[in-house]
Amino acid sequence: MPLTKERTAEIVAKYGDHAGDSGKPEVQIALLTARISGLNPHFEKNRKDKHSLRGLLKMVGKRRSLLDYLIKTDISRYRAIIAELGIRR
Repeated sequence: MPLTKERTAEIVAKYGDHAGDSGKPEVQIALLTARISGLNPHFEKNRKDKHSLRGLLKMVGKRRSLLDYLIKTDISRYRAIIAELGIRR
């Protein structure tokens, strides 16, 4: 299920500094996490959808690179975002 405008605005408001702040790494990580988790039901039904799987893997890689950037710049923000989103187990 794709993200709605309301859900996107909710995520941006929660993790951003102001309503239009979509460039912050935390906001981008939260949006990618929501998109990734939204694809789980699709892959449960369509196991052989390799084209969408490639897109999913690209999103996971993008999120990983944003998390790596956050580790290098500010480790406390990294720890806060992974704890809040439950990315690492």
